[in-house]
Order: sequence, then C-alpha cells, then structure tokens
Amino acid sequence: MVPGLPRQAWWILTGDAVSAFGSGLTLPFFLVYLHNVRGIELGLAGPILSVIAVAGLVGNPLGGLLTDRIGPRQAAVAGLVVAAAGTVGMAGVRSAWQGLVAAVVYGLGVAVTLPSFQALIGICVPRERRSQIFAVQYVMMNAGFSAGGLLAAVLVSASARSFVTLYLLDAATFLAFAALIARSPGGRVPGVRSPAPGERGGYRELLSDRLLLRICVLVVAVFSCGYAQYYSAYPVYAMEEGRLDAAALRLTFLANTGTVIVAQFLVLRLLRSRRRTRAFALSAVLMAAAWTAVLWAAAAGGAAGMAGFAIAMALFAVGETLMAPTVPAIVNDLAPDAARGRYNGVYSLATTLGSIAGPAVAGIALSAGLGAALFAAMALALGLVAVQALRLERHLPDAVNLVAADDRAAGERHEAGAGKREKAGAGNE
Repeated sequence: MVPGLPRQAWWILTGDAVSAFGSGLTLPFFLVYLHNVRGIELGLAGPILSVIAVAGLVGNPLGGLLTDRIGPRQAAVAGLVVAAAGTVGMAGVRSAWQGLVAAVVYGLGVAVTLPSFQALIGICVPRERRSQIFAVQYVMMNAGFSAGGLLAAVLVSASARSFVTLYLLDAATFLAFAALIARSPGGRVPGVRSPAPGERGGYRELLSDRLLLRICVLVVAVFSCGYAQYYSAYPVYAMEEGRLDAAALRLTFLANTGTVIVAQFLVLRLLRSRRRTRAFALSAVLMAAAWTAVLWAAAAGGAAGMAGFAIAMALFAVGETLMAPTVPAIVNDLAPDAARGRYNGVYSLATTLGSIAGPAVAGIALSAGLGAALFAAMALALGLVAVQALRLERHLPDAVNLVAADDRAAGERHEAGAGKREKAGAGNE
C-alpha cells in the first residue's frame, strides 16, 4: 500500500515529519504559553497568534520567488533556519512585543519554506508520481504533528521551563529538517534556471494564467470554509452547542487523524486512472457533509451526538485525503520549471488567505450566536466549490488531470529512461 518513492523523496519527507512533530509540541499550546505562563493578556496573545498567518502574505510569495531564483533546496533551508530562529525567540518571550517579533520571524520562515518545499517534492519524482508523494507527505505530516501533540501533553506543566524545553525542541526539528534537505541524496535538484531574456521572473506573468487563478480561488474557499473551520469554529461549537467535554472533543480529533492515516493510501489507490478534478469536487462534498453532520450531532446530543461528531470528523478526514494528492499535484503539473516556485507561492498564498479569512468569519458568527448558520453556510459554499471544481475539467489536459493508472510502473519507465539518457550522454563525452 505504501508507494515506492525514490530515496531522495523519503529523505525529504522524513524531515517534514520531524518538523511536524516539533510543531505538534508547541502550536496546540501557543495561547496557553503566552497567557498562562508568560502573563500576556489574551487580547494581545490572540493577535500574536494571528500574526503567524499574516506573515504568510509576505512569506509565501517571497518563498516562491526565492525558489525560482536560488533553487528549492536553498530556499527551503533558508526558510527553516529563519523559522528556527523565531522559535528560539519564542522560548525567551517575556513581553507582548517580544512575542510579536518572534511570531513574525517564525511566520516568515514557515511561509518561505512552504512553497519551496512543495516545489522540491514536486520535482524529485516524475510527474506520474506527484499524487503519490503529496499523499505520503500529508500522512507523515499528520502523524508527526499528532505524535508531537501527544508527547507535549505528557511533558508540559505550568512551569516556564517545560515550555522553553518544548520550544527549543521545536527549533531543533526545524534545523534537523534543514540538514536533511541540504544533505539529501540525489545531487543537484532539477527544475531551476535563470530567467531568459525578456522574462521578469516576478509574479506579473502568472496573472495571465487564468486556470491557476481559478484553482487558487477554489483553494481559498476550501481552506476558509473547510480547514479553517475545523481548527477554529468546530471545537468551540462542539463544546458549547454539542456539549462535548475536552476528552470527548479529543476523541473526535483522534477519529479525524486516524482516518487520515488509515484511508490516505487506500484513497490514492482508488484514484488511479481517475480525474483529479472529480476527486477535488468529492473532497468538497465530503467536507460539506461533515459540517452537516456536525449540525445534526449538536441537535441530537448525548451518545448519538458524540457518534455524530466522530462520524463528521471521519468524513472530513476522507475529504482531506482526496484533497492532498490532487490540487498540489495539479499546480505542479501546470507549472513551467522556471516558474515552479512562484506557482507554488501563489498556491501557498491561497491557503494562507483562507486560513486568515475562515477564523475571522467564525469569530464574528460564533460571538453573535450564529454557529448553526455558520456551518450551514460553510456547507453550502463547499457545495458550490464542488460544482466549480467539476467545471475545471474541460480546461485541464488529461496529462494534468488524470492520476496515473500505475504510478510504480510509470516511475520505473521514468528511471529507465533517465538511465538511458545518462549512458548516451557519457558516450558523447
């Protein structure tokens, strides 16, 4: 079931899982750390957390540009080092302004890393294996983050020292990820060249790719109506309206993570020879179904409600497993080699915009007592995303839209062809 990827890919994906483990140590306790341990008011701690996402508005385009200028490996290493510096700074926070500076540095580093990392894993495998590698990356990231969160729950205490230890460990995982990328086997990573005469090497030329822009609009909608609500509105609504306690809420999140880990490779197998746009549409439908199930569970209450919330999180997880191997692969298949970083920068920026807009809308709706209306509206919006995803089908060539029927065989053909080209090149020297 586990895809056979090249050694370089596993090397890089392992680094990503290690970094996700470090993030799991700290991110779930960010507000607790600033408020309960460092004494920063919640009214200031909340905006400091938001700054991490806002930094992506600058960091994502910058990361894409650096990827195309200096290469994905170098850009990713630079971003990870900056993120590590921000994490170390967070460990030493004593005041709100220090927390703000550390959050900006951390957010910029992570935001620069994201498009460069996506470009890197997109080019270390042949086109036919891109769905595979993005699927594996999503599973390993989720497993790493969950493992980090579980360990942090055991290690953390009310003392500042325990939190400082967690943040230093998180910084170490960023540096370990950077080292794995820098020393990953495979030699020079392809896909980078200097702009040709007449090429600006900026983002203006990408604005003419209307297909990319349409995809990114849908990505903004999915992240604001789906992923962002999962992290922001769902926990509050499930506890307040669904009357779940903290332990029950954790069980529903466990249902989500467990389903992602179990279902991802099965879903990838089922997607073979099928269109990515249809998987994208089904992903949005399942997320809409999850929010509909949340509404039902809140109304049902009791054991039935608890089961309903768990089912909702499982449905959402299957939607995630359909999204992970499709949209990032489409973006990388569409991207010319010389603009791959910027294409991933635009895609990353779309996820950032959705991650900022979603919690903002959720906060307004929940504070006004409109939680049920919020989830109903999100479900409707995701249904519209599904319709628009299907309409993309007529514009995408099969080479971009179809998941390969046999990724392993396709990869072997790619490697055999590469070997023949190397031998031919040696013979000409």
